[in-house]
Amino acid sequence: MDNLNTRNMILAGVLTVLIMLGWNAGVQYFYPNANKPQPAATQAAAPTPGASATATAKPTREGGLTNAADIALEKKDLKAALAAPNRVRIEAPGLSGSINLTGGVIDDLTTNRHTASLEKADGPQRIFSPAGTPAQEYAQFGWVPAEGSAPVPTPAGNAEWTAPAGAKLTPQTPVTLSYDNGAGQTFALTYAIDADYMITVTQTVRNAGAAPVAIKPVAHLNRTDKTASLDSWNVHSGPFGAFDGTVSFGPNYSDVAESASKVVENKGNPDWIGFTDIYWMSTLIPEKAGATSEFRLDPSGIYRANLFYPQAAIAPGQQTTRTTRLFAGAKETEVLDRYEAAGIPHFGLAIDWGWFRWFEKPIFWLLKTLFHAVGNFGVAIMLLTVVVRGVMFPVAQRQFASMAAMKAIQPKMKAIQERYKDDKQKQQEEVMALYKREGVNPLAGCLPIFLQIPIFFALYKVLILSVEMRHQPFALWIKDLSAPDPLHILNLFGLLEFQPPAFLAIGVLALLLGITMYFQFKLNPAQMDPAQQQIFAIMPWMMMFIMAPFAAGLLLYWITSNVLTIAQQAYLYSRHPQLKAQAEKTAEDHSRAKARGK
Repeated sequence: MDNLNTRNMILAGVLTVLIMLGWNAGVQYFYPNANKPQPAATQAAAPTPGASATATAKPTREGGLTNAADIALEKKDLKAALAAPNRVRIEAPGLSGSINLTGGVIDDLTTNRHTASLEKADGPQRIFSPAGTPAQEYAQFGWVPAEGSAPVPTPAGNAEWTAPAGAKLTPQTPVTLSYDNGAGQTFALTYAIDADYMITVTQTVRNAGAAPVAIKPVAHLNRTDKTASLDSWNVHSGPFGAFDGTVSFGPNYSDVAESASKVVENKGNPDWIGFTDIYWMSTLIPEKAGATSEFRLDPSGIYRANLFYPQAAIAPGQQTTRTTRLFAGAKETEVLDRYEAAGIPHFGLAIDWGWFRWFEKPIFWLLKTLFHAVGNFGVAIMLLTVVVRGVMFPVAQRQFASMAAMKAIQPKMKAIQERYKDDKQKQQEEVMALYKREGVNPLAGCLPIFLQIPIFFALYKVLILSVEMRHQPFALWIKDLSAPDPLHILNLFGLLEFQPPAFLAIGVLALLLGITMYFQFKLNPAQMDPAQQQIFAIMPWMMMFIMAPFAAGLLLYWITSNVLTIAQQAYLYSRHPQLKAQAEKTAEDHSRAKARGK
């Protein structure tokens, strides 16, 4: 038995080391900048001479430019591009920016509800940037001549459009841009915006010529992948859309780039298509069925989401219109659900909730309800934990009753094990018969753990996906519950200028997690197998390392859960004194056995 226990301990130690090293490798891959501040041009080092100015580091979780030269150039280019006089201002509750009259392009959008970083001085989060800037992303609407018909001079991509004097796009004042091709056709782009993130674009062509013409309306989203957020196994970043009522989180940028033609044609009728990051997205929503779509990588390295409408024939003196909606902004749950209720199929699923959205969305709803009641998401997470533990309290009571019953029959189990030590099958049969006679369920003690797994996973998804949790403070040094704890013990909470590796980035919350889990396990009855008992002794500290890089809100939930479990165990021990007495006796027996072993 001693050799077996020694072997088990060695295996447990090796497994622990492998988990820690493997977890560190995984954290560095999926969260490469988990404990690093967002790059800033003033902080980043200058590029090495001879190095490419466009080289980028691995994408960050939130996305954004990562190369120092790109960040500096973006600031310079934005200032020059937005200073041009040929722009129509956009002023709405959700979005601010401008429309470029060169090309009639929507290429300047920032959100009014979300800042670019924790520092409000950094300004609002930018969604669109003009063509040619390092962070370029924009939407353009136009026409191409229909195939097999006489060519029609359509507005080029850099055509100069005309706007009414003093025009400004607001929810109360739509704006119409016009263009005359000089051949009898007049083109118009009418923009309307709502209070959130939706811009409706109506493309109109009027034929004043003597002969019929045929044209094909098109719409494009253009963007660089330099600003893309991290694309991981549980959160998609890149091209996506809904086709024939089914949401597709794909292809990836790499899929488009690696295709032979640099084009991925989408199958099915597009309900909406575009590009998504973890918190932001831009999508085109066609007016009705009949459009086709594709994702394309241009030779310039820019990705495009293209929407093509059927060609339209326009008789002399007639006109044709086509309406497309553009969503460009934050993936706020209530906003997306509201658009879905207004007729956009599955728009609420643009947030990659995954298979368990049926459970995650109610958790998110409860969390937001608690937040509105108390005004602090950290406190709301703690209250959510109280609610969860309260709902599970009857299960915990049954768990302790089962533990008491298991302890009570341990002498009988030991007798069976001794009697049939050479016949494992018979031993198992007799143990199962004993469980049945005594009315004991050996799995009852695991039930609370299994019930908490979906809740824990749901909160994890809520914290990493919901923009509502982004930059939400708790108290003291916790300024963002969706990000890891920024204070680390190894660098003396920021006093030393170095960042410890991810698996050693132990913050205050991770330490509290390990301590509370340690005391929680100490209150549990000692295991009969010494090897198992040693594993339980190691587990709190192993989990401290594993959980350190996770969102502070998730650690706050687990710490609160541990504290409540400790209080719950103390209460239930008072209700089951025989269990406490047995636990103390078992602990004393283990101590004596350990002393004899020495």
